[in-house]
Amino acid sequence: MNYILFDDRRNNLLPFTYTRPVSEIRCGILTITEKWAHHLDGEISFLTEDYLQVKYPVNYTAENVYINGSIIPDESLLAVIERMEEGDLLFHLEKEKVIAFKSNQKVDLDNLESFQFVQHNYENDFLDINDVWDIFSKNAEALKQDFLLLTEGRVSASLDETNTHIGNDLFIEEGAIVQGAILNSTSGPIYVGKNAEIMEGSVVRGGLALCESAVLKLSTKIYGATTVGPFSKVGGEVNNSVIFGYSNKGHDGFLGNSVLGEWCNLGADTNVSNLKNNYAEVKIWNFEKMGFKNSGLQFCGMMMGDHSKSGINTMFNTATVVGVSSNIYGGGFPRNYIPSFSWGGADKWVEFRTNKAFEVAEKMMERRGIPFTEADHAILTHVFEVTKSHRNF
Repeated sequence: MNYILFDDRRNNLLPFTYTRPVSEIRCGILTITEKWAHHLDGEISFLTEDYLQVKYPVNYTAENVYINGSIIPDESLLAVIERMEEGDLLFHLEKEKVIAFKSNQKVDLDNLESFQFVQHNYENDFLDINDVWDIFSKNAEALKQDFLLLTEGRVSASLDETNTHIGNDLFIEEGAIVQGAILNSTSGPIYVGKNAEIMEGSVVRGGLALCESAVLKLSTKIYGATTVGPFSKVGGEVNNSVIFGYSNKGHDGFLGNSVLGEWCNLGADTNVSNLKNNYAEVKIWNFEKMGFKNSGLQFCGMMMGDHSKSGINTMFNTATVVGVSSNIYGGGFPRNYIPSFSWGGADKWVEFRTNKAFEVAEKMMERRGIPFTEADHAILTHVFEVTKSHRNF
């Protein structure tokens, strides 16, 4: 069977979906794509924006199942999708969301009604990502699901006797190093991935997903459903945040209720506010309405797109949104929406020229042995062009 993960709520999930399909968002231990791949027997490809298809291609065959890439799979949903026949469309009335459909044709997502599908309504609830804050606010549940998925029937590597462990749900992959740490998994599972490391003095209250080759540096404090994606480094204090991968918060400073994309770097003592002084409900920049949107949350930190950086001692206001390839530094609090390819801080902003931005990206990726490809160049160039009107400095 050929499976195609299609984008949904994409504009609500910017800036992260500027550089990836919706299903490539990480929530829990795995990306949504990886979750589906674990369950499905067949090829998976992506139906996304044209400029992203060069890196994330779509593959059509004579028999295709299209699946909403914002939805996290569960056993009940999988069972229904596997029984779908040609021309079936699965819909959730309460969420007003197309879940999946089966077609032997190339389907225009903006014109589904012309294909005359037979609609079947699905009434069970499921986990899905509709807004950027869902990534961290639903991370606890997604982490629990992924922990069961990845550890069922397996035996953890042994925990070094220099550690203190409270609770039961701890799994350590082969090659991981954990020494001199305090691990409490009573409030959520702790997963330590292949070749990951927790340095001595670190204190973790689960849930935690420390993915492959990620590192918690000396005396790191983690609490509240946090994901540290592959090859990322984290230090200081982190609460209920998701780091997609290849990003660093290597020093002291607070990050809470936040999401960092890939190839980000937070300078030493960068601090993020996750609560307003008046305890009011948080409003956050939304790219769908090009204005601020009520989140319904009291706690919300920072959303930072791929390849963005902060300098030493940078301070971010509650519910700050940073676009792609921006560089923030200097004293005071910068604005709480920082467009893509911005360079500066509270005192002054200028446009971050693409040749300089690409040079930084190439150097950072090279350190991890990953090339900055022509596809990456084309995607970031497109993002630069479509966000020009946002940079009203």
